[in-house]
Amino acid sequence: MTADPHWSDSQAGVAIERGKAKLMAEPRAVAARYDAAAGRIIVDLTSGATFAFPPSLVEFLQDATLEQLTEVEVQGAGFGLHWETLGVDHTVPGLMNGIFGTARWMAARAGQATSSAKAQASRENGQKGGKPRKAG
Repeated sequence: MTADPHWSDSQAGVAIERGKAKLMAEPRAVAARYDAAAGRIIVDLTSGATFAFPPSLVEFLQDATLEQLTEVEVQGAGFGLHWETLGVDHTVPGLMNGIFGTARWMAARAGQATSSAKAQASRENGQKGGKPRKAG
């Protein structure tokens, strides 16, 4: 049994209301640009707020050239950012929630951050014989 490919009037009405709610509730861009001096993508939101992030955090943007980064366009009623020559798209809500790439890419980057506290803890663990074994 296959699903009916046609929408009923009630289904369309529900979808329209869901879309209106999304337009009001989720962050959307009205403009986006690359600020080379700051090294950030700057996104102006419909709320009047501004969101900025470094391209080095974002999958497929980390190695982009200055020229490629300046090509950023707002798409999809402000829900998306697009870089044409890179063939890259990211959602504004996703970026604002810290989703800077695919799950695999994000997982590969997890734990790569270093700090003096992290380095010190690693040295101390090394002196104790490394990471303790799990009990059980």
